[in-house]
Amino acid sequence: MKNTIITHIFAAMTLLAAAFTTEARTIATDSFATSDIRDLALIYQGSRHRIDWNQQEIEPYVTHRFADGTEEWLFDGFLFLDFKDGTGHAYTPLMDSIAARREHWEWYLGRVFERDKGLDALDRCITEKKRTLGEPPFRHKVVLTVPVPFPGQTDWGELNGRPLDFNNIADRKAAVIWFIDRLVDGFAAQKYRNLDLDGIYFLAEDIATTKDFPREIAEHIHSKGLKFVWIPYFMAEGHERWHELGFDIAYHQPNHFFEAHIPDSRLDDAIAEALRYGMAMEFECDERALESSPDGFAPRMDAYIDAFERHGVFERSAIAYYTGNHLFLDFSRERTPANIRLADRLARLIVARHKK
Repeated sequence: MKNTIITHIFAAMTLLAAAFTTEARTIATDSFATSDIRDLALIYQGSRHRIDWNQQEIEPYVTHRFADGTEEWLFDGFLFLDFKDGTGHAYTPLMDSIAARREHWEWYLGRVFERDKGLDALDRCITEKKRTLGEPPFRHKVVLTVPVPFPGQTDWGELNGRPLDFNNIADRKAAVIWFIDRLVDGFAAQKYRNLDLDGIYFLAEDIATTKDFPREIAEHIHSKGLKFVWIPYFMAEGHERWHELGFDIAYHQPNHFFEAHIPDSRLDDAIAEALRYGMAMEFECDERALESSPDGFAPRMDAYIDAFERHGVFERSAIAYYTGNHLFLDFSRERTPANIRLADRLARLIVARHKK
């Protein structure tokens, strides 16, 4: 999500954040949301400018090699997503100037199920790692993404011989249900040995445009035995209504990492809000945490770890991890002492969660 959408949401977020003081708020005694997936890695693979996510590229998300040479299983869940196709077409409102049409949705489907990339590479990587590490302490689970129809779009294309008009909620629902069925059937057809399809992700990060549309498709997702997953940005419209909207889990984004002027107290505020509404948390970092980055954002990544430890997030919450385009891959390639320290610090906490 982040770098590509920050410019779209920061104005709204600034107004919302103004209501908060810069001092940490008292954390309520509510509960975080939990899930069968403890640690969900976000993998951006739906635009032409992304890396292929071949077996070597996805390996640092499957296992982590620590400074002492030991290797451990890492993320137990993988969310495959993207906001646009790289040619100017968006899969959700506000992400690009042109709404994706059926042909672009179908291109995305092909991208999801490409051989030797993405899901297929993940499955092969797990098979290979089992030979040296043995069986993991969990089944790897996958969450796949459905595009969000643009209200008002009239050129999406035909379904069952009829042109769809997204001014009509029934037509938006029909398109999304068609896509969900294609995802579910496509996943089953691949017969992955190590992966279970666990959920469907709603790509819009607020409901400013979609309004209550998630409720229109939640029942169909649940009828497939899948969870409905959402990751709204900090104080996004509708975040407090996530369960009413039909979602089974919602991860709250602090949106702290990306702007140096945002104080660390934003993390306390985001965690407090998640506890207030029974949400899970998102951990955020990107390539600017690398020692080679001129931005020097490693301390901002440490601040997330500090806040999550301080408020018991690692002990009590499901966590989604936004890591930029491929930060864990970069950590594995740029093994400087500073990078190793930071990567090992987070990985050690993730590995410990598997053993509880």
